[in-house]
Amino acid sequence: MIGLMSAKTAGLKGSEGRLWNLIEQRSQPEADVASIDRRIFDLFGEQWSVMFTDLSGFSRHVAQFGIIHFLQVIHESHKLLLPIVEEHDGLLLKVEGDSLLLLFRRPERAVECALKMRARCVAYNQSRLPEEQVLLCVGIGYGEVLRIGDSEVWGREVNAASKLGEDTARTREILLTQAAKFAAEEHLIHGFEDVGHSFEETERVYRLVERDTVGS
Repeated sequence: MIGLMSAKTAGLKGSEGRLWNLIEQRSQPEADVASIDRRIFDLFGEQWSVMFTDLSGFSRHVAQFGIIHFLQVIHESHKLLLPIVEEHDGLLLKVEGDSLLLLFRRPERAVECALKMRARCVAYNQSRLPEEQVLLCVGIGYGEVLRIGDSEVWGREVNAASKLGEDTARTREILLTQAAKFAAEEHLIHGFEDVGHSFEETERVYRLVERDTVGS
């Protein structure tokens, strides 16, 4: 009957189902792990720039003004930021509390988007009370990830961008992983400051510095 899918057809169409079927095969005794890993990366491996945004002061403001007040701040941040993401061809993969997980094909587009978002927040905040301000923090990574449909993305650079955006970056900071900095810098006029190691001691973290502030 037209419109009905067999169980096999449904299994082939579902990215998440296919992934976990392969993971189940990988967990079996005598599994050819290397071969299965290649199949997984052939199916789901893609090169993306990953951005995590976060709003500074969440716990402090919730304790002082209540969760409903902060939900309004989150709502206002989405009105400010998401049109800019669209302008820069970013994909919104997930909203987690006051954080956004975004994907960009090119790392320089992620950086340009972050700069525009920061500028928009600075302008917005000028006419707002301190507790109403959108205090943006950004972390950017770049590299091969496993992208599962339009709902999930996993990988080393995803973890790093999350750590930088949610835990490391201070208000108005845009931090990049080493891979993101190297991939983006040849396309940008802006500078980068080495701010030290990331949570992996072999990797460096860089702060984006707009050109007119370099050396000042």
